[in-house]
Amino acid sequence: PLPTEAPTVLLIPDPTPKIQQPQPTMKISPATLAALALAAGSTNAFAPASPTRSISSSLNAVSKKDTYQITLLPGDGIGPEIMSACKEVLGTLQKKCGFELEMTDALIGGAAIDAKNDPFPDESLEQCRNSDSVLLSCIGGYKWDSNPRELRPESGLLKMRKEMGLFANLRPAKVLPQLINASTLKKEIVEGVDVMCVRELTGDVYFGTPKGIDVVDGERVGYNNMIYRESEIERIARVAGDVASKRGGKLCSVDKANVLDVSQLWRDVVTDIITKEFSDVELSHMYVDNAAMQLIRWPKQFDTIVTGNIFGDILSDEASMLVGSLGMLPSASIGESGPGVFEPCHGSAPDIAGEDKANPLALILSAAMMLRYDLDRAEEAALLETAVEAVLDEGLRTADIKQEGDGCKLVGCIEMGQAVAAQLEKIEVPVEV
Repeated sequence: PLPTEAPTVLLIPDPTPKIQQPQPTMKISPATLAALALAAGSTNAFAPASPTRSISSSLNAVSKKDTYQITLLPGDGIGPEIMSACKEVLGTLQKKCGFELEMTDALIGGAAIDAKNDPFPDESLEQCRNSDSVLLSCIGGYKWDSNPRELRPESGLLKMRKEMGLFANLRPAKVLPQLINASTLKKEIVEGVDVMCVRELTGDVYFGTPKGIDVVDGERVGYNNMIYRESEIERIARVAGDVASKRGGKLCSVDKANVLDVSQLWRDVVTDIITKEFSDVELSHMYVDNAAMQLIRWPKQFDTIVTGNIFGDILSDEASMLVGSLGMLPSASIGESGPGVFEPCHGSAPDIAGEDKANPLALILSAAMMLRYDLDRAEEAALLETAVEAVLDEGLRTADIKQEGDGCKLVGCIEMGQAVAAQLEKIEVPVEV
């Protein structure tokens, strides 16, 4: 058996940021005050720790303005349904807050294969590059599973990440009190969990070459190359250090340095960057097998996690189930320049496509991340998040977060979107948000 670290449990206190209360110019509800306070804290979570520290990423890439160009990628399966619900919510938000999102659809995934025989056509790429931000639903489905690799929906997603330089994926996994019973773990384990997983997105075994399937000595041999350049590790380490410095000040780097040379390089570079550039961040290292166990054993020990592409793919999905459903989790993918891509963590769920059963909340929360981190609209993002929590407080649940005997009302995708829009209408805001 391979050597592993001894399990360790580190209890990390929940940070309580000092928040300046906004000064409203008209009556504002307590819920909105809380939302705006949350926005102030959340915005700082990704800001450079000091004016002298330069972080290479596109967070807050666009200055606040009256009109934004947004590319929508509805994708496949339940994607068009949840995008429709999200558009209705964003329409309400625009009218309420006095700005405009000019939203234009583009093709990706299976829909693009059917229409253009290309999972991410050049015209879609160009439209995304020329936008202020990109909102993606989900891609994939059984229909395209037997296609050649280059004509599968997932190849379009990988192309988009590579061509747009989206090297950092940020996935928050925060347990909401309204949904604590939706988790498969005990309440005392998941209560208060708030983890940010920072995943490198454009390197590692998914992109490494050479790769392929060859015939050697009369039998097929499949191979991929797990590879990272020092510069790729440095830039993701800087993003993770910056995130950690504005959260709980704790960063856990996950690798497999006991058996993989590429992981040893990862560990060396992360240590060097965090030690020299982020002295306020407490860095720890954990092997990926131990990290997978610790996320279930005692998830509250984690604040911010940084890891490579394949380990991050697995661990971020595992962390998402602490919350109870992938249907509640947003994510952001950002690069060194240009627009980011904001998408829910869940898949396309082709088995329920067209049945009005999908949960649109993860996409709506992804739109909130877009507003905060790409469009410099933190207050509006907080209003959107407050409306989502208000809907949950009302007891509305889609099937994926409905628990037997919870006394909540089962609703579909359309009704859930309408409910969030209605809550936005109710929230009182300052004259100028």
